[in-house]
Amino acid sequence: MVYVFKTSIEDKKQIKSISKNLNEIQEIQRWNFDLEDCDNILRIVAEKNISKTVCELFSAFNYTCIELE
Repeated sequence: MVYVFKTSIEDKKQIKSISKNLNEIQEIQRWNFDLEDCDNILRIVAEKNISKTVCELFSAFNYTCIELE
């Protein structure tokens, strides 16, 4: 399933700061950011709904993350 999030990530440096932690979430098969989108979109392909885990991770790094329906 694909999950889509609006984030406060703005550049590659910020992506790098959180990428290791995203890679450690076992349910995530792959993820990518679209920084050209005005909402700085994060797309995640995962086996199950990991939205809460992802948003808590972003919060720990002082970034915002909102799942889009």
